[in-house]
Amino acid sequence: MAYATIEDIEVRTGKTYANTEKVQLAALLCDAGVLIDSFAPNAADDAKRVVSCRMVIRAFATDEDVAYPLGATQGSMTAGPYTQSWTVGVGGGAGELYLGKADKQLLGGGNQIGSYSPAQELAVNCLD
Repeated sequence: MAYATIEDIEVRTGKTYANTEKVQLAALLCDAGVLIDSFAPNAADDAKRVVSCRMVIRAFATDEDVAYPLGATQGSMTAGPYTQSWTVGVGGGAGELYLGKADKQLLGGGNQIGSYSPAQELAVNCLD
């Protein structure tokens, strides 16, 4: 299920995409919906729309759109002898759909700490 539309992407990027690009964008929006639902199925629809747009824009960006890789957490550039170095966050890379830290927080996850123990569930079920 797609939570955003191609028009949402066009408004945010200020671009009008060709029909072939729109086919790709539609597929990426559906894929983003699956990833979002696997992470936060109960998140608000507005948050899902914003995160879908962010994910697809990152994945669909070209070198003309940005001077550094989207999702990069560190980077450096040197003019001579032409050195370039980037560190891309976990799960992020050019052309890849991923949930960034801010995306996870928008969806209601992120910096939560917790654990799960199957034994605890068994103990609760035994008491019933």
